[in-house]
Amino acid sequence: MKPKSVISIIGVVIVGIILLVLVTNTFVQIESGTVGVVKKLGAVESEVLQEGLHLINPFTTDVIIMDARVQKYEVNATASSRDLQPITARVAVNFYIDKEAASKIYRELGLGYLSTIIDPTIQESMKSATSHYTAEELITKRPEIKQVAFDYVRERLGKNHIIVTDFSIIDFAFSPEFTHAIEQKQIAEQEALAEKNRLERVKMQAQQEIERARAQAEAQRLLQQSIDDKVLTLRFLEKWNGELPIVMGSNDGAFLDVTQFARTKRK
Repeated sequence: MKPKSVISIIGVVIVGIILLVLVTNTFVQIESGTVGVVKKLGAVESEVLQEGLHLINPFTTDVIIMDARVQKYEVNATASSRDLQPITARVAVNFYIDKEAASKIYRELGLGYLSTIIDPTIQESMKSATSHYTAEELITKRPEIKQVAFDYVRERLGKNHIIVTDFSIIDFAFSPEFTHAIEQKQIAEQEALAEKNRLERVKMQAQQEIERARAQAEAQRLLQQSIDDKVLTLRFLEKWNGELPIVMGSNDGAFLDVTQFARTKRK
């Protein structure tokens, strides 16, 4: 093969490759769930490419792909309670970027907005929320604290066109000394409650005994009031066997045989 023919073939191949590259770079595919930020001659345009196939000038235009789907970000946040107890919380945030504002987000925050705006905002939200509560309140009022932090993050990131859909405090961690103190306090409270319940039970039993004794005393009093001479006579007759006493006493101290009078009367 002649040298000129070889050079011609190489030239054709090179031109073909260049044309292929040009054609390939002339079209850009925006996948579902993403948007394209357009840069022309290094300047970020306000135009945002939505999903689909787009024709661009490869010599003057670059397209930066940005994820517009809901993303989850977890981070450890450190803070302090109102009574200056150190706290570490595991926080999870669900968010997505506003598609229409993607070019502005890229211009102001870049692609590293997780570290430039989201992480600092989460840290600030936890410091702000926990500073209004004592360490014990952080345990008992966790839903309230979560809402305070959620509102802070949602408002702050919303100004940067980042939409927060969910905010969760996965766990609170305190110092070992404070955790031990809380455990001991809970044990003491449980023991005190058990003792209180026992005393209440004893008090109730004693009160029942008092009321029972009062009822019995009242019954005896009413019974004594109801007894008179007629009742005593009736009780005597109910128990009398019909026989007269053998002797009866008199005023002068003598005793009479009552049965003799009864025999004399029969004669």
